[in-house]
This record gives sequence, C-alpha cells and structure tokens, in this order.
Amino acid sequence: METVNLAQKLSLFSDHWHPRIVGELNGQQVKIVKVQGEFVWHRHADEDELFLVLRGRLTIQFRDGDFLLREGEFLIVPRGVEHRPVAEEEAHVLLMEPASTRNTGDVGGERTVEEPERL
Repeated sequence: METVNLAQKLSLFSDHWHPRIVGELNGQQVKIVKVQGEFVWHRHADEDELFLVLRGRLTIQFRDGDFLLREGEFLIVPRGVEHRPVAEEEAHVLLMEPASTRNTGDVGGERTVEEPERL
C-alpha cells in the first residue's frame, strides 16, 4: 500500500490528452490526464467512464447537449454513449475506468494511447 499525491504526480508531465495510470483496483484503473482543447468524438462499447475534475473546467459534449464540470465535480459517461471532452483552458482530470478502456474508444487515431505509462 502507498499513498498517492495527485498534485505531485501531475507535476511529472505537461502534455495533453495522454493519460497516466496512478492506481488500480478490482480491474479498474485510476488515471490522471491534463487536457486542453478538443478531444475526438468517440464511444466505449463495453465500459463506463468516470471524469472527475481536479483543476479547471471540463465540458463533456454529447450529441444532444453538454455537461460543464467544475473542480470537484464528476460525471459518469455510460458505455455506448458517444461523447467528446473539451477544455478551453488546461484542466486536470482523474479518470476511473476498466483497464480494457482505450482512451479514443472506437475511433482510434493519433491520440490513441495503447499502453498508458504508470506513475
């Protein structure tokens, strides 16, 4: 067992949209990521995904409306629901999702991180 200081872990990198693993439990991974700008529209056919904003603001866009998340707020995107995260300014986000979850879901592409780094 060990404690994890999220601020310290976030200080170890500066790139955007590249999640890092900071913990695992019951087949789930706890990841942190810095985001800015628009991500890709995608869906996860078999996995729910939790977004918790640690710093800044994050909008999760859906085809039928948006959710704005502020610091300390989270949203669970149900499996199969198409979505796109967007951050006008840099935001720090904690993700919780099954280990099988690919960050770009069914879309793939240049932003896909096949093997997230463990911090």
